[in-house]
Amino acid sequence: MTTHKGNSETEKITVSTNGEEGGYNKVEIWDREATAAMAKNYREIITLLGEDPEREGLENTPVRVAKAMQFLMQGYNHNPAEIIKSAMFKEDYKQMVIVKDIELYSMCEHHMLPFFGKAHVAYIPNGYITGLSKLARVTDAFARRMQVQERLTMQIRDCIQETLQPLGVAVVIEAQHMCMQIRGVQKQHSVTTTSAFTGCFLKNLQTREEFIHLIGSTLH
Repeated sequence: MTTHKGNSETEKITVSTNGEEGGYNKVEIWDREATAAMAKNYREIITLLGEDPEREGLENTPVRVAKAMQFLMQGYNHNPAEIIKSAMFKEDYKQMVIVKDIELYSMCEHHMLPFFGKAHVAYIPNGYITGLSKLARVTDAFARRMQVQERLTMQIRDCIQETLQPLGVAVVIEAQHMCMQIRGVQKQHSVTTTSAFTGCFLKNLQTREEFIHLIGSTLH
């Protein structure tokens, strides 16, 4: 199936493992024009690296990488604020809500190498709550872009604060950066931690300490 998005074609392919109802289906969606353009460039890169893009193992690699990059960068197609707005509910709850250990995968914009880890996100409602999964989806929407961890942390915080208008927001991200582990300084066990707070998390030390304690505790 081919659909049109703006001036480009978006192709959707469904592949069934056995052709039978109830079997496993894999759905792939990508921009046909972008895929062709990127694949052409990746083919040239492979050649410049000294490889033969025509040999069996690399013949389809440029297209696969082009599609993979579109998957890894899918955050540009999502509006994080709209994700929160899609599940906002009035609720008279004014205690801390925490979703911790949210797995995240992002791409360092300096070397285009992955960084990955987990995010801990909390807020204190002020008349409205949002679906718990929306905090994870907002994290993904910002992470699946060219990023630096510092900006990613603030973007998640600001989106929740501006959209939900809670009494406060807290975000902590712990991540390993491949640009530090497999190149450059090559420190395989290094972990980078960033934090960002608003409202009562920023102004009230006791509230902030409670959050830090809870994300470091094993309660399950």
